[in-house]
Amino acid sequence: MKAVGYKQAHTLGGDDVLQDIELPQLTAKGQDLLVAVQAISVNPVDTKIRSRVGGENGQYKILGWDAVGTVLQVGDQVSAFNVGDRVWYAGDVSRPGSNAEQQLVDERIVGLAPNNLPDAAAAALPLTALTAWELLFDRLGLPIGAGQGKALLVVGAAGGVGSILVQLARQLTDVTVIATAGRPESKAWLTSLGAHHVIDHHGSLSQQIQAVGFAGVHWVASLNNTDEHIEQIVESLLPQGHLGLIDDPHVFDIKLLKRKSLALHWEFMYTRSLFKTEDMVRQQQILNEVAKLVEAGTLKTTVSEHFGVINATNLLRAHALLESHQARGKIVLEGF
Repeated sequence: MKAVGYKQAHTLGGDDVLQDIELPQLTAKGQDLLVAVQAISVNPVDTKIRSRVGGENGQYKILGWDAVGTVLQVGDQVSAFNVGDRVWYAGDVSRPGSNAEQQLVDERIVGLAPNNLPDAAAAALPLTALTAWELLFDRLGLPIGAGQGKALLVVGAAGGVGSILVQLARQLTDVTVIATAGRPESKAWLTSLGAHHVIDHHGSLSQQIQAVGFAGVHWVASLNNTDEHIEQIVESLLPQGHLGLIDDPHVFDIKLLKRKSLALHWEFMYTRSLFKTEDMVRQQQILNEVAKLVEAGTLKTTVSEHFGVINATNLLRAHALLESHQARGKIVLEGF
């Protein structure tokens, strides 16, 4: 089967950073599904792993943690899916990824893809939807169907996770959504996704929050550059508020949270699959719920770029755009 992989960790710039390769066919066992991958999207985790982690024992490392495809085989312990089902998932960071014609994935982290989206549009959503849902509702504890009069600040909201998180918060809660962005096109994008207010993360967050009518916010979802914004985040949070983050701050002084008794939550979408947690099937449930919301028109895809077929050249273009920090929404590819 065709795949795109690499053996040694690389920064961008070399010809062999990613390579078009051939790998042996796979067989589904246990709770695994064997999926024919039809479309994928590219996420910051792909670039981080490519630059830090190589293949083991001379083997190729296969990236990719977003896919839409068709079930080819089911393992003998599979109960929720059948051959021919059209599925979507974000995968398991400890296993080979979706940059391949076929992939093995545990059924507990797979959902049925929404029937009203083509493959590429659907492929933009699994990882970001899971991350956003877990951050908002499992970690921060935003109240579904409630929260009027309270506010959520989303720092760095125009990227892939922010683009779905803003929609989920707006559509499923009564909380006021205040998003941050730096460029005019990003501000317009967030407004179109439902943010009540879009403020400039280059300015004083607390002053801008007050300018839109709030003394402070109850929740902050910090999606990038948390270390740059932490003092402003703490100033913006009301006492006993909640801070959730998904990035990797170089420096983080947790003592800043003490005076206001602020709670800290870290969201890592792969925790459930990495540790085979008792509630691992929760990701299947979330993906199925998100699919229903998409089919109902409550949520929309966050595709911003379609880079063509799945090959090394196009994936390198996608990695370069992500590393430029100029990406808005999601980058997708489809077919081999």
